[in-house]
Amino acid sequence: MPQSERVSDQTHSTNRSFSDALADWRNRVIASPRFQRWAARFPLTRWIVRRQASALFDVMAGFVYSQILLACVKVNLFEILSHGALSQEELQRQIYLPEAGLKRLLDAAVSIRLITKRKDDRYALGMLGAPLVGNRALTDMIVHHGDFYRDLQDPLALLRGDYSGKAAMAEYWPYIDQAHDPKPESLSAERVANYSKLMAHTQPLVTAEVIDSYSFVNHRHLLDIGGGQGGFVTQLTSLYPNLKCTIFDLPGVAQLANTYIKNNNLSNKINAVGGNFFDGELPKGADIATLIRVIFDHDDHRVKLLLRNVFNALEPGGSLILAEPMAGTPGQEAMGDAYFGFYLLAMGRGRPRTHQEISQLLIKSGFEGIRLLPSAIPLNAQIIYCKKPMISAA
Repeated sequence: MPQSERVSDQTHSTNRSFSDALADWRNRVIASPRFQRWAARFPLTRWIVRRQASALFDVMAGFVYSQILLACVKVNLFEILSHGALSQEELQRQIYLPEAGLKRLLDAAVSIRLITKRKDDRYALGMLGAPLVGNRALTDMIVHHGDFYRDLQDPLALLRGDYSGKAAMAEYWPYIDQAHDPKPESLSAERVANYSKLMAHTQPLVTAEVIDSYSFVNHRHLLDIGGGQGGFVTQLTSLYPNLKCTIFDLPGVAQLANTYIKNNNLSNKINAVGGNFFDGELPKGADIATLIRVIFDHDDHRVKLLLRNVFNALEPGGSLILAEPMAGTPGQEAMGDAYFGFYLLAMGRGRPRTHQEISQLLIKSGFEGIRLLPSAIPLNAQIIYCKKPMISAA
């Protein structure tokens, strides 16, 4: 190594060590009760202490806030208030809770900005509650979190891999539970109905990002892998009448999708094929494929198998759109490693990945031209575009 490079590395190491030492010293000072008392009273630091204390309290109280939200959804509070502000007495006629219980719920919902209380003592939608009106995707997820919370009762047990007695999430997502269903393609339509319904209701959160970020006008045949009951491709065919779409999912899901397709007179544009996308070939002939909220459910080994199968199914020069919530999303870091990190842990498989990690998996599978597409709400999904080369390497 040249002398200049050795000096540069040593300087970088020294700077890093100094910054680490400075951060460690800061943390020791902040951890001191004496310093905390002083900083809380000193005018120049008091606002920082209060903000940090509030943020820490919100982390601690987060479960309580989410249960207040769940209670509001269950009593249909946001839908009731969507028609205008109401007094507690008027709400009491529509919500079956004791007077004291309803008052406590309303005050709690006001405090976390789900609703507001006006000067005339009437309650109205708040900035956080208004987007929930008619939003089936969010309200279904809020109710579904009951299963998630049961599995989170002992987070250390999850981290140790001890799932005994904690099967709520694995039961809800049966294709993940390899111990009881080693061949997910054998799952019946009845067995997959609950999670397929939730996927159908929540998928628009992601598919809206894809539709707004990419034009399918130059494509003729789309293969939607893990496409569920067909909500995404139904939107696409209405926007792009010349686009033919094939859904590939578990046979039980494909059965539900074909029923939906037939009932909506879409058989001339869409068809659903059942199978296991890790085992065997995917339908061929598509010039674009989509993976919407699919790969974060699976470990790296399975993802590599899936991406290679997608690569082989696409025509030369075909495109792939991959969209899902990703770890390391700027400004949304807690969504990736905290929320989805533990959600997928409770499911029993998968992990959130950064777009750089996914890009590396795509490169190893043979794709090129990888780029991140713009996303209006990256919290819902980041979107990766890539292509299969016109001439594939042997």
